[in-house]
Order: sequence, then structure tokens, then C-alpha cells
Amino acid sequence: PKARRRILEEAAGISGLYQRRHEAELKLNGAETNLARVDDVIEQLRGRLGSLERQAGQARRYRKIAEELRQSHAVLLYLRWKIAQEACQKAEAELTDATRETAQAEGAVRQSAKAREDASAAIAPKREEETIAAAVLQRVTLEGQQLSGQIERAEAEIETLTGRVRQLTMDLEREQTLQHDAGGTITALEEERAELGKAQDAQADALAEAADGARMAGEALAQQETKLDRLTEEAARLAARTSAAERRLDEARKTTARLDAEIASAETARKAVGEEITAADAAFAEATQAESNARTTAAEAEARLVQAEAARADAQEIEGAARAALADTEGETSALQAEVQGLEKLLARDAKDGAKLIDRLTVEPGFEVALGAALGEDLNADTVDDPSVTGWQALPPYAPPPALPAGVAPLADRVTGPAALERRLSQTGLVEANAGARIQPDLQPGQRLVSQEGAVWRWDGLHVEAGDSSTSAALRLQQRNRLTRLKESLERAMDLRAKAQNAHQGAQTALKSANDAEAEARAARRSTDQAAADAQRALGRAETELSRLRSKQASQGEALESRQEERATAAEALTEAEGALGELADVGEARKAVEMQRGEVDLARTGMLAARGKSDELRRAGLAREKRLAELERELATWRDRLTNAGERIGELTQRLADTEARQTEIKDEPAKLGERLGGLQGELDAAETRRRASADALAEAETGLRQAQDAEREAEREASTRREARARVEATLEGLTERLQEAAAEIQTELEIEPGALLDTLDADPGALPKVEAVEADVARLRRQRDALGSVNLRAEEDAEEVREELTAIETEKADLDEAIAKLRKGITELNREGRERLLAAFETVNKRFASLFRHLFGGGEARLVMVESDDPLDAGLEILCQPPGKKLATLSLLSGGEQTLTALSLIFAVFLSNPSPICVLDEVDAPLDDSNVTRFCDLLDEMRRLTETRFLIITHHAITMSRMDRLFGVTMVERGVSQLVSVDLARASQMVDA
Repeated sequence: PKARRRILEEAAGISGLYQRRHEAELKLNGAETNLARVDDVIEQLRGRLGSLERQAGQARRYRKIAEELRQSHAVLLYLRWKIAQEACQKAEAELTDATRETAQAEGAVRQSAKAREDASAAIAPKREEETIAAAVLQRVTLEGQQLSGQIERAEAEIETLTGRVRQLTMDLEREQTLQHDAGGTITALEEERAELGKAQDAQADALAEAADGARMAGEALAQQETKLDRLTEEAARLAARTSAAERRLDEARKTTARLDAEIASAETARKAVGEEITAADAAFAEATQAESNARTTAAEAEARLVQAEAARADAQEIEGAARAALADTEGETSALQAEVQGLEKLLARDAKDGAKLIDRLTVEPGFEVALGAALGEDLNADTVDDPSVTGWQALPPYAPPPALPAGVAPLADRVTGPAALERRLSQTGLVEANAGARIQPDLQPGQRLVSQEGAVWRWDGLHVEAGDSSTSAALRLQQRNRLTRLKESLERAMDLRAKAQNAHQGAQTALKSANDAEAEARAARRSTDQAAADAQRALGRAETELSRLRSKQASQGEALESRQEERATAAEALTEAEGALGELADVGEARKAVEMQRGEVDLARTGMLAARGKSDELRRAGLAREKRLAELERELATWRDRLTNAGERIGELTQRLADTEARQTEIKDEPAKLGERLGGLQGELDAAETRRRASADALAEAETGLRQAQDAEREAEREASTRREARARVEATLEGLTERLQEAAAEIQTELEIEPGALLDTLDADPGALPKVEAVEADVARLRRQRDALGSVNLRAEEDAEEVREELTAIETEKADLDEAIAKLRKGITELNREGRERLLAAFETVNKRFASLFRHLFGGGEARLVMVESDDPLDAGLEILCQPPGKKLATLSLLSGGEQTLTALSLIFAVFLSNPSPICVLDEVDAPLDDSNVTRFCDLLDEMRRLTETRFLIITHHAITMSRMDRLFGVTMVERGVSQLVSVDLARASQMVDA
């Protein structure tokens, strides 16, 4: 059905609409995807903006801590440089002492080296004598070993020569035997070659005689076959003409009978059609009114669908805004929760069981530094009840308490805590930073003043500037207060998030309702469209039925006249076919002549095969003799080569045997001579051994003295090496300290861009009052912990936040553009669908009418129509063919016979063709599955198409009826064997000539 619908789309010409709708849908999908992506980006940007604003506050605090860290780090660098300078001076003094001790040890080494050189000079002659004696002994021993080896080699060679003489004797006997066998074989082969040469000479005459006989037999066979071909062609031509005449006679008889029956049936059917036309007029008027009502209802449903789509778009926009607001509140809540959890973990890390005083205090925001400076590390003490345990104890208040100076408020007004702090806090006053020094002399014992910035003035005269006192407790108090504020902010944020969730859920509910309303409106639109389509189809069927009946009435009249004319023509054709069949000769006589000639051909072929066989046998025998002569020549050459090689091999073996026997005689007495020489070397060997032993003893005594001198030298060198190592250690230490001093100076130069000596002036500190390195390192570590506690800080957070705001504004503008583009695309798709439905339904009705008309024309009655299936929407529906040939039930195309399917398909194709005709139409073997009566109908349809259009039909066919109804024939014929020729026959002109 989907494939059939393409025929309808071609007739409607809506392929361009499909393409435009597909492109619009692709753009709509892309726009919706981009809109979803833009929504995600907006949510991400809003979350990122809130995060950046929080990071900007952290960045400001980070810069403050970094400044304090820079000051402390500068003091630490100066102290490290000063310590490294003092260590270098101490190491230089140690290096001077180590250098002096090393020089003394090296003098002792030189003395021991002189004694070792004297002992080494005395040992050289004795070592030379021992070497000479050992060399003499080795020479005599080696000569004896060489003589023993020569004796063994001579005996082995004698044994090898004996075996070689035996082997050469056997090889000489074998070659003599081969020489004798080769001579006999050569004689036998020469005799066989002579006999084959005589037989080859005698064969030439017999072969020439056999070839002449085979040639003559072949010529006789060719003559008989030519005669057989001529007789066969004449018999086939006669049979074809007879068969054609009989077929024409049979067709003429069948056509006459058929036309008689059709004329009677047409007269009866023509009377019944008049009654059907009256009923069809009334049905057409009712269908027209129903179609108008359905079109009005469909327009109202389309308007409701447009309203529902607009409402759904508004609800979707509201839901997107609610989702964005929810994302903002969730991002802010998550950030606050993370910060609260971090502060709770940080505060819980130092808290033990809650007994520390600092964990039981509450101070007003802004006064944490003042409380930390006033109490210091005392805040970390525990509160206890036992006087024997270290910690804060609750004591009764002063009676009466000493009064603070006039105008000074007690710190207790800003702090809430255990009773144990009452005495301390009541005697600690809060003052401005510039008033502390002025009021300090008025303090009574135990009283102190503290500023909000952390400066302290005590009654005993101690003054501590802000920042010099410990701030760890103050930091902990600030963190606790910040935790309280954050929890309050978190509660507010969670309330806002709950409200945003409720708003988002409401928006989602509204969006779902809008989607449901749109779906209902769309379903209603589809239902009304279906009703309108059904009404249009009903109207079309009524109109088609009325047109069909009127056409049927007119065509029946024309058909009746046509059948009567055809009846007269068929009677004339029957008379002509009977006369033509009587004029033809007997086909049986021609076939008997062909069979007799075929027997003559078989006899001639048998004689030719016998002559050719005899000639082939003589030729094969000659070829075999030639092949054997060639093989004999190769064998003779091979055996002559063997005979020559055997003679050469016998001479060579004879010479080698004589040489081997001469060598065997030459070395027969050599082992005995070598044995006599070996016996004379034994005396020389004993004398050499005695000399080597004496020289070895003298060398051992001299080596003992040398070893003692070497031991003394090594001991002196060990002592000198120890001194040198000590000096090297001092040098290395000095080098390391110098490098450390340089690194400290370079670090100061790199980080602070100032010379180390001038760094103290920039610090504005007394060299004698500088703190210890450990204290400064503790301060630096504390500041670094405070800095690290802030975590990762974005120092460009404020600039990044501004950039994100600008980007968020641009993205929101882009979202508005996408919403507008989506609305336009949806409207365009709706318009394209409406236009496509209208054009497709119009084409459907037109093709359906023409299809029904052509079907009735082809089948001489019956009914056929097209219906849309598989979908209510014409743009998605398939096309099914329902047809009812005369005398059968209504069924689909697949249930018809092959010929009926072909005729039905031709009706549909020509119905589409009539909607959009072309100048030329090519039909290739379309009449192949049709019988003669259906071919006639097909030709009638072509005549009708020619009458209705100006199209030229080119038909490729092998059917005689189709060819007989054509105006001109083009074909290929074979006038003579192997030669093809194009033939053209103008049947229309020939008919005119015959009529003339």
C-alpha cells in the first residue's frame, strides 16, 4: 500500500510538499534540541553565577590572610638567611683546622711511599730470574707435548691411508662394470633405431591415400546436408503457414460466437442502466450536503487545535521558568549545605567532649577577635568542678566587684557563657583602639582593656597590638558565628526551594494538562479530518457511480454498435481463413521427404567418419614412431656420455690409488723416530724444574719485605684519607651552608626583590627583639592553614561573575528567538500538511474516477475503486485496490488471477497517466500474461487512450493480435543464414492500399 501511494503522490504532484515538510520537521527538531540545550545552559549559568558570587566573598578574605602571610614570610626568610650566615662563619673556622691536620698526614704518606719503592726495586731482579726459569721449564714441557701429538697424528694418518686404499680398489671395480654395461646398451639402441627408420619410410604413401579418401567423403556429406537444410526449411515454412491459417480460422469462429453473445448481453444491460441512473442522482445530492457539513466541522476542529497548541506553548514557557528558578534555589541550597557541613567538620575536629570553654561560649558577631585577644589560649581550657584538676572553676563574684574606668563597658555584655567566666569578663572592658593607651593607667589590678580589632592593654602595663596576640580562638569563634548565620540562611534557602518545587510541580501539572488538551484537540482534528475525508470519498463515490452509470449507458450504446460492426468483420475474416487453409499443400508429404534425406545424410556421415578414422590411425602410428626415434637419440647420447665418464673415472681412480699407496710407504717408520726424540727430552725437563724452584724461593722472601712496606704505606694513606675525608666533610658542610645562604638570599631577592641586608629595615623591627624561627614558622603555618581552610579560591570571581551575567543575558535572548522560530516552524508544518491533504484528496478522487471508468471499459463491466488504509491521515495512509470483475465478488488485487491483475494494474497506471499525460509512453511486454480475449481488450484500451490523449505509444510485444492492431511494425528478420535485417511495415498505409 505504501508503494502504491507513490502513484497517487505523483498524480497530485506533492513530492515537493513532502520535501519541504521534511526539511521543516528537521529544522523543528533541531530548534527544539537547541532550546533544550539552551535551557540547560541557562540553568548551569545561573548556578555558576551564584557560586561565583560566593567565591568573590572568599577571595576578599583570602587577600587579607595573604597579606598577613606575606609579612610573616618575609620575617621568616630574614631569620633563615641570618642563621645560614652564622653557620657559614663557624664552618670556615673548622675548615682551617682540618686543612692543617691533613697536611701532616700527607707528609707521613710520602715517607712510607719511599720505603715501599726501595723494597720494590730490590724484588725486580729476583722476579726476572723466576720468570726465565719458568719459561725454560714451559718450553721443554711444550716440546714433549708436541712430539706426543705428532706420534698420534702419524699413527692416525697410517690408518686413514689403509682405509682409503681399500675404498679406491672397490670404486675402480664398480666403474669397470659400468663401462661394460654401457657398451652393450648402446649397441641394442642403434639396432632399434635402424628398424624404426625403415618403417617410417614405408608409411608416407599409405597416409597420402587415406587423406584423399577422407576429403572426398567430407565433400559428399556437405552436399547431402545442404539438400537436407533446404527441404527442412521448406517443410517448416509450410507448417508455419498451415498453423497460422488454422489459428486464424479458429480465432474467427470464436470471435463470431463471442460477438453474438456480447450483442445479446449488451442489449439487456442497456435497459437496466437507465433505472440505476435515477437512484444515483438522489445519492449524489445527499453526499454533497454531507461533505459540506463535514468540511465545516473540520475547520472548527483545526481552530481549536491551534488554540490548544498556543496554550501548550505558554504552559511550557511557564514550566521552563519555574524549572530555572528551582535550579537556582537548589544550587544556592547545595552551596550553603556544603559550607555548613565544612564548618561543622572543622569545628568538630578540635572539639572533644564539649567540656572546653570555647565550645560553651556565645559571642556577638564582630567581637570574636576581642574575646580571643582577651582570653587567648585560656579559651581552650576545660571547665571542671574539682579544684585539684587544671581548668576553669566557677567562683563566686567579687563583693563588690572593682569598677572599670568611667565610660568603659564590660566585655561580659557581648558574651554569654558559663559562670566560671564571670570574674574575668566583668574585669575586661571594651574600648576604641585610639582610647586604650589613654585609659590604661586607670586600670585596677586584674583589669584589662581590649579593642574590637584585638589590641590589649593590661593593668600591669603590658600592651599588645592588634594581630600580635593569638587569633586561633578568635577564628574558631568567628567560624561558629558564621555557622549560625549560615544555618539561618540555609533554612531560608530551603523554604525558597520548597516554594520553587511547589511552583515547578504546579507548572508541570499545568503543562501536562495543556499537553492532554492539545492531544485531545489533535485527536478531534484527526476525527473531523477523517469524517471530512469519508464524506469526500462518499461524495466521490456517488459522483463516480453517477458518472459511471452515464458513461456506461453511453458506452453500451457505442459498444453495441461496435460489436455489430465487429460481427460483420469477423464473418468476412472467417470466410477468408477457410479459403486460405484450402489453398495450402500437404505438410505430411514435405516431412516424409525431409526424413528420407536425413537417412542419406547419415549414410554419407558414416562413410566420412570411417575414411577419417583410417587416416587418423596412420597419422598416430607415424607420430608414435617419430616420438620413439627422438627418445632413442636422447638415450644413445646419455649412454655414450656414461661410457666416456666411466673411462675418465677409471683413470682418475687408478692415479689416486697409486698416490695413496706411495704416501702409506713414506710415513710407515715416522712414529718410531718421534718416540726416540721424546726420550731425550726427559733430562732437560728435570734441570729446568730445579732452577725454577730455587728462583721462586728467593722471590717469595723479597715479596714478604715488599708487603710489609706496602702495609705501612697503606696505614699512612688511611690516616691521610681520614684527614682528607674530615676536611672534605667540612668543605661539603661549608659548601652546603654557603649554598643555603645563597638560596636564602636568592629567595629573598626573588620573592621580595630586595637585598637581605636591607630587608630588616623594611620590616621596621629591632634586630635584638626578633622572634625565634620556630615562632615565626608557627605563625606562617597558622596563616597557611587559615588560607587553606578557605579551599580553592577564585581570585577572578568578581570579573567572572560579570562575564557570566552578560552571557546569561545573551543566552536568554537566544532562547526567546528559538521559541519564536519553533512557533513559526510548527505553523508552517501545519499549513503544509493542510495543503498536502487537500491536493492528495483531490488527486485521489480524480484518479479513482478514471480508474473505475477504465476498469469497466477493460472488463466490460464490474466495479473497481481505490481506498486509503493503515492511517486516518491521508498523508500517512497507504493505498489499496478493491476490484470486482463481472460475475465475481469484490476482492483485493492479490486475490485475482494473473491476467486480471495485469488488466487492473494497467487501468490504474493509465488512470494516473490521464491525470498527467506525456508525449510518449513505452510499454514493454505488458500483454505477456494475457490471453487472446484480454489482449483484444488491452488493444481496445490503447485505442481509447489515443482518442483521449495525443500520446504516442511504443509497444514491445510478441503477440500477433497486438501487432495486428498497431499502425506500424518494427522487427528483425534473418533473410539468409547468419544475416539479420531490420524491417519496418506501415500497417495503416497497407490497410488503406488494400481498401483502395
